[in-house]
Amino acid sequence: MAEVLRVSRLPDPFRAGQRSGWKVIDASTLTDDRSFEADVAIVGTGAGGGTAAEILSDAGLSVVMIEEGPLATSSDFHMREAEAYPQLYQESASRKTKDKAINILQGRCVGGGTTVNWTSSFRTPEATLDYWRNAFGLEGFGVADLAPWFERMERRVNVAPWTVAPNENNDALRRGAQALGLGFGTIRRNVKGCWNIGYCGMGCPTNAKQSMLVTTIPAALARGATLLTRTRAWKLEHANARNGQISALECIGLDARGTDPTSRRITVRAKTFIAAGGAIGTPALLLRSEVPDPHGVVGKRTFLHPTVVSAALMPERIDGFAGAPQTIYSDHFLDVAPGGPIGYKLEAPPIHPVLAAITLPGQGEAHARWMRELAHMQVVIALLRDGFHADSPGGSVALRDDGTPVLDYPLNDYFWEGARRAFATMAEIQFAAGATTVMPVHASGASFNRWLDAREAIAALALAPL
Repeated sequence: MAEVLRVSRLPDPFRAGQRSGWKVIDASTLTDDRSFEADVAIVGTGAGGGTAAEILSDAGLSVVMIEEGPLATSSDFHMREAEAYPQLYQESASRKTKDKAINILQGRCVGGGTTVNWTSSFRTPEATLDYWRNAFGLEGFGVADLAPWFERMERRVNVAPWTVAPNENNDALRRGAQALGLGFGTIRRNVKGCWNIGYCGMGCPTNAKQSMLVTTIPAALARGATLLTRTRAWKLEHANARNGQISALECIGLDARGTDPTSRRITVRAKTFIAAGGAIGTPALLLRSEVPDPHGVVGKRTFLHPTVVSAALMPERIDGFAGAPQTIYSDHFLDVAPGGPIGYKLEAPPIHPVLAAITLPGQGEAHARWMRELAHMQVVIALLRDGFHADSPGGSVALRDDGTPVLDYPLNDYFWEGARRAFATMAEIQFAAGATTVMPVHASGASFNRWLDAREAIAALALAPL
């Protein structure tokens, strides 16, 4: 398929825009320090930063976007994991929490997570909005308040029902849930003219995914915005400013690999600064900048919806690497009363070789045996809904000695109780869908051929970070 796409020479609108004069500057190519001035400086080009850039440039303001990652467009997306993960993800897709217990797949490229996500598009659940209002007094963010904003963005990025039949990996989740009488639904996706290839996490080679890379950022650039890439926002200058206002943003140029700082320094001055570098990057910027923090909240209460995984072998071919990666979900176990046990959302992820290899437990022949069955492998994930209980305080972002961020995210008994229930639910669904073998993805690497055996073993699993 990669060769077919290369031969077809699909147009790359972003590259065409650059040829027309869009202002895009790769800091790895700079030979001198640079300074920029604008009405608004935006750190990060993902969902938040990209959207803000379009709205503000459309209002006639001058905008500078600062992106730590590279500019990679459809011409660069070859559907190869070995290329995509180092190029498009934080720490080559191996960013981890402080104790190494959780792997964090986080985009680091123009478009941020919207360039590499799997196109699943959900509105913030009503229960979440109610909790924010009741627990934190957050007014003006109810369902009715947000509806026009959701509708606006859904139109902008073409969020719509996915009417194509699910691939076998997703259909197994549907069959299992249906057999057990569990609620399930079809995921809406932000795509236009999707080829149903299945490599969304490596960048869309056909520009069907309506990420910020192909929607809001090109629109902002067409209106005169400036995009700085391989540019790490390092520190907000405010010490000598009146009333604590930010006077400038100091940035560091990165090398062509996007890993090591160069000697180039970039200064951005603006009337307004927007920090949209994500739940880890933004706190790190604020901590490095030593911004006033009278309540001690900078970097606190960072939530990940930690995910547990269940792998299964099916008698039929699944080919979980082909077809839209996520199209079926179940919220049957998601909504629980605040203060109750942790809930979880069930989905089916794509099953690409490298991602599968680093996720499956074990080594040697035991690991190889599962990898040989990749075409028959079916996977369900459970995203645990953290942050709705006193025993679910989330994590905290801190700085390493070199100023880069690390997330400390302790996992406690409250989380592990939910993980155990999720493992059992996923195994039961997979057996109900026809699985011959199920393996909760756990350090023990144990697999089971009967639901009753799996249920008994899951109840006794030792659950703790390695």
